[in-house]
Amino acid sequence: MGQGILLSAAADIDFMIHGVFSYELFGQTVWITTTHVCVLIVMLVIIGFCIAANRAVKHASEVPGTFQNIVELVVEMLDNMVGGVMGKFAVNFRNYIGTIFIFILLSNISGLFGLRPPTADYGVTFALGIMTFTTIHFNKFKHQKVKGVIKGLCDPWPIWAPINVIGDIAVPISLSLRLFANVLSGVVMTALVYGLLAKIAYAWPAALHVYFDLFSGAIQTYVFCMLTMTYITDACTTE
Repeated sequence: MGQGILLSAAADIDFMIHGVFSYELFGQTVWITTTHVCVLIVMLVIIGFCIAANRAVKHASEVPGTFQNIVELVVEMLDNMVGGVMGKFAVNFRNYIGTIFIFILLSNISGLFGLRPPTADYGVTFALGIMTFTTIHFNKFKHQKVKGVIKGLCDPWPIWAPINVIGDIAVPISLSLRLFANVLSGVVMTALVYGLLAKIAYAWPAALHVYFDLFSGAIQTYVFCMLTMTYITDACTTE
């Protein structure tokens, strides 16, 4: 692996984004970075799990095995989470919420396996924020129509419309920055430990990885999805 893809790949460990290779496209140099590689690895893991889960479900037995139990547990937990927040709208969005939940969670905890977390790159988290922003406003126009959207922007008085517009625009920025900053802070902290205390940082930094990659990563995944579900539910509500 190249520098920066695996955090333990070299003696001089750093957590910056590095270029892996470049190519020319329409006269411009385009770089494939460590973020692209790490995102690809996470996606391949998810795709592999989905293929295995699909085969397990198709050949399900009355006495489920370990892997089938894991698949059913994951699906049930995600369904309960989405249903508890979105209510009657859950059936339309559980696939989307479940997908981004699994992707963000695996991206956040990928640091446990020596990868640079893709969510420590703002280009990844901002794209997730834009996806949520698009979903919110698509459903807002679908359920509330143009009249309802305009009425919401002018609530409580028309003079508040510019502020409400700014608030809507701030949604993807706040969602993406919250996730990005929390993941990046963990990356920076562990980078300082490995860089400054390299001679004695052999086993005890594992506790930092457990907190920043696993505990904090799971919390930030839940927060991102919870806010996404809340915003979408509010957009679908016509009362």
